Amino acid sequence: MAQKRGSKVAEVADDEVVVPLQAVLLADSFTQKFRPITMERPKVLMPLINVPMIDYTLEWLASVGVEEVYIFCCAHAKQVTSYLERSHWKSQTNFIVTAIESNDCVSAGDALRLIDQRNVIRGDFVLVSGDTVSNMSLRQVLQEHKERRRKDKLSVMTMVVKHTKPSSVTHQNLLGNDELLLGVDPETKQLLYYEDKKDYGKTHQGSGNIILDQSIVTDRSAVQLYNNRQDCFIDICSPELLLLFTDNFDYQQLRRDFVKGLLSDEVCYGL
Repeated sequence: MAQKRGSKVAEVADDEVVVPLQAVLLADSFTQKFRPITMERPKVLMPLINVPMIDYTLEWLASVGVEEVYIFCCAHAKQVTSYLERSHWKSQTNFIVTAIESNDCVSAGDALRLIDQRNVIRGDFVLVSGDTVSNMSLRQVLQEHKERRRKDKLSVMTMVVKHTKPSSVTHQNLLGNDELLLGVDPETKQLLYYEDKKDYGKTHQGSGNIILDQSIVTDRSAVQLYNNRQDCFIDICSPELLLLFTDNFDYQQLRRDFVKGLLSDEVCYGL
């Protein structure tokens, strides 16, 4: 994702100092989708095969080379911090886990603004939720993000999406999940259009047509449209992303407000 030209942004020197790979883990989903189950216990502590979900996320982050993780806790924060204090993550020497608590944040945007205030992010970082279960390598994603940063210092975010295959029974790509409509520049992988299919049906009165702004196709030889991609909610972010959230309090949700808000005149990158 690229920041608007002329907006406040920190310059990155060509000989920038190498810093440990960091991650921001959101231990609060800021939704009510899993209520009433999550009224007494946070989703990140719900067991998956007798293991709290946050352990899968932390294990994966450690395996891909992350050295410092900042875990943002809001709802049931004490339960999360108490679990971390008792877990083996506390004694890791090359994988530092730090909890940041807040009782006032009501959205992911608020969380990222607080992270920015703490001034703990020193370079590119991985942004994930605390219920991420993955075994993918981030080497290629991180390298492509760095290459984009070298070409355009205003590039602040790379989103990870994956191909999905339709079910032979339901013929749906994402059973139980909201399908996405994505528009991508095939040459640069710039994300030009992002729409939740459910929301699109509401705003376009259920029509089967996709309406693209003329600016999306202007000066481009092609635009690829996908309805068979799943958003992994794994993002590689530059520190300037936090500045964008601090400067704009309208950014509450990561996708609906931030990504779609910038797509009107900005560029996102999807892999």
